[in-house]
Amino acid sequence: MLAVLLSMSFSEESSSSSSSSLNGDAYALLFNALRLIPISHYLLALSLLFVIVIYNFLEFHFVEDLFSGFRGSPVRLTFNSSSPIYDGVVSKCKIVHGRYLVTPWLSSPHIQTAFLHFFGRPPCFSYRRQLFRLSDGGMIALDWLMGSTAGPGDFFHANNFISKDDTTPIAIVIPGLTSDSAASYIRHLVFNTAKRGWNVVVSNHRGLGGVSITSDCFYNAGWTEDAREVIEYLHHEYPKAPLFAIGTSIGANILVKYLGEEGEKTPVAGAAAICSPWDLLIGDRFIGRRLIQKIYDRALTIGLQDYAQLHEPRYSRLANWEGIKKSRSIRDFDNHATCLVGKFETVDTYYRNCSSSTYVGNVSIPLLCISSLDDPVCTVEAIPLDECRANKNVVLATTWHGGHLAFFEGITAAGMWWVRAVNEYLGVLHSSPYMHVQKKVQEPGLHLSTESSIDQGPYLNVSEDGMVAAVGNEQTRNSIVGDHQTNSEMVLDTEQDEQLTGAKSDAVPNTDRTCEPPANTPDTELRNLTASVTSCWNQLSQRNKRSMWLLAYVAIITTWPLVGSALRFIFGKKRKNVLSATLTKR
Repeated sequence: MLAVLLSMSFSEESSSSSSSSLNGDAYALLFNALRLIPISHYLLALSLLFVIVIYNFLEFHFVEDLFSGFRGSPVRLTFNSSSPIYDGVVSKCKIVHGRYLVTPWLSSPHIQTAFLHFFGRPPCFSYRRQLFRLSDGGMIALDWLMGSTAGPGDFFHANNFISKDDTTPIAIVIPGLTSDSAASYIRHLVFNTAKRGWNVVVSNHRGLGGVSITSDCFYNAGWTEDAREVIEYLHHEYPKAPLFAIGTSIGANILVKYLGEEGEKTPVAGAAAICSPWDLLIGDRFIGRRLIQKIYDRALTIGLQDYAQLHEPRYSRLANWEGIKKSRSIRDFDNHATCLVGKFETVDTYYRNCSSSTYVGNVSIPLLCISSLDDPVCTVEAIPLDECRANKNVVLATTWHGGHLAFFEGITAAGMWWVRAVNEYLGVLHSSPYMHVQKKVQEPGLHLSTESSIDQGPYLNVSEDGMVAAVGNEQTRNSIVGDHQTNSEMVLDTEQDEQLTGAKSDAVPNTDRTCEPPANTPDTELRNLTASVTSCWNQLSQRNKRSMWLLAYVAIITTWPLVGSALRFIFGKKRKNVLSATLTKR
């Protein structure tokens, strides 16, 4: 029995040793076989593997375009089924009803976006700069390009001005984050729009375009005050020229938010929003999700840090400068800078309050929105499809490809698809009856001179409910003039200036003719007060004489008990004195 067990163990040991030797021989044979393969084949395989990885990492779609015969992909339109804007305007636009084909050698959203940033091939022209002072003391640059200054070829030189009676449409362009009028995509848009004969103005953000920050206010993704002031100024300065607004990226978010805030009060006749981030909170989650998005996040953060570096004195005083320098993402920058300057509690609060997706339902003018489904910066998850479909004034056009603000087309990538689409849409809208017309919404307590002449008075203001409030001349002036006085280069309208002068002449002496202030003597003050009361009385009397006599009657009746008691006391005392004097003489 023992002999059998020993023989079995010996056989097992011999088999294991033989199998290990066979395995070693197999690996050796495989290694020898691999050595026989040429190195060039290995290099070819590695190159093929690298191409596959890069193809998927950069989201190329060249093979897809190749199999489709380079026909491009159709544009998807989202709109309300009973939308008059689609039926009367967008349905006549051939470009958004066609197909979009990307430039074959730029068939990647990342390559397109990078090409736009580093090259872009912008047209050559020069702007006419106008410095615009805002109501809070800030300064921004308005860069103009006139359609009437078209020269030979692709060169423009803006050297003329617009008259107040000019009816040429004006396109207002709001750039994206850290972009100004010198950006490649802005120059493409401005050039092609001006080539149609329109006047174009780029409203640069605060602190950009070579203009310093002159107040403690900075722009952010939801800052609509600057756009509001610029649009109101242009509307008052050129009342006969229809206004159209175009926002790009963050500028599109600002524009849509402004339109939702204003509703029908806006003087803008039509608008277009290109590659809007829509929901900043979703965009923040998206841009930190993958490696390729983190690269964009870091690149945009560097741009914000460069912007902060230009205005270090104010940022170091109003924000956390050390945190700004150490920021590695847009969220970090917003936490250390935007939230502190804009007085937001948290970054998420800032993102929620400034997202335009919650305002798109209130847009009351024709609005065309263009977004790319492969946008590497603004995710498709943030596009408010249902809100756009519910609003009859909004039409959303989405393409499968295009990158962020790129949309290059043609073999040479000389043109941008969205620029052609926007220009066609605005041209059709301008020639249609669907342009928005501003509805005059009267603010409480403010009346024009045609409604109540007492509003021009220096001391009184009468509201509709009959309340009388004291106001000063400076307040009246600001209320009437509005944004006209914010620009040092512009002058007041003649008619408004005459009204203001007439309103002040009743109570304030003309100090422009002398260097010495008028003497505040009692006679002068009495005359001024008498003139003021007389003027107000005359104006009220002319407006409604019956009401004035009724008011006087009510005043006498209500004050008669006090007046009667005073008269009885005075005359009773005098009568007693007379009687006592008579008795004394007797």
